[in-house]
Amino acid sequence: MNYTELVAAIESYTENKYTKDDVDRFIQNAEQTIYNAVQLPDLRKNVTGTMTAGNKYFSLPSDWLSTFSIALINGDAEYVYLLNKDVNFIREACPQVGVTGEPKFYAIFDEDSMILGPTPNADYMAELHYYYYPESIVTVGNSWLGDNFDTALFYGSLLEAAAFMKEDADTVGQYSSRYQEAMALLQNLGEGKNRRDAYRSGQERIPVR
Repeated sequence: MNYTELVAAIESYTENKYTKDDVDRFIQNAEQTIYNAVQLPDLRKNVTGTMTAGNKYFSLPSDWLSTFSIALINGDAEYVYLLNKDVNFIREACPQVGVTGEPKFYAIFDEDSMILGPTPNADYMAELHYYYYPESIVTVGNSWLGDNFDTALFYGSLLEAAAFMKEDADTVGQYSSRYQEAMALLQNLGEGKNRRDAYRSGQERIPVR
């Protein structure tokens, strides 16, 4: 289901016409809810970057949603996977700003960066494996959800439209029931029942800018 088909389905099902701004908001809110609720194997990729000596922060890609793993490559060309902690743990474990070493921990600092502990004592090549936000179907016309799980996107959008239109409880309940059914199927995929062999298809690798 592409963007035009999705909008037509929403308006037909609800028997309403919406402004483009309103229907786009329904769809984008549904996309955001779905992507934040389920971590999908098909929506993972790897990027490479540099942990810079003396800099305790590592920049995250603009489409980052959540981290699957991050590893540095040490002087022996070995992958060393960092342990996920919270910011307070890292600040307590590595309280002295001037003390550096090979990073062992990371924590998400904000939506743009993670914090490392200890602060890198040298430049390290790093590989980040992460879940990402795909471009919205509103922007590009087609999307992974529209192509693979349009039912979740459709009923998620209907729920957003129902809230906007202040629909009755029966209508909301009907949409919600179908949405939960679709999300349960999507959750199965997120838990590892992937239909594609990642070893054969490979993962896209792009440099961090």
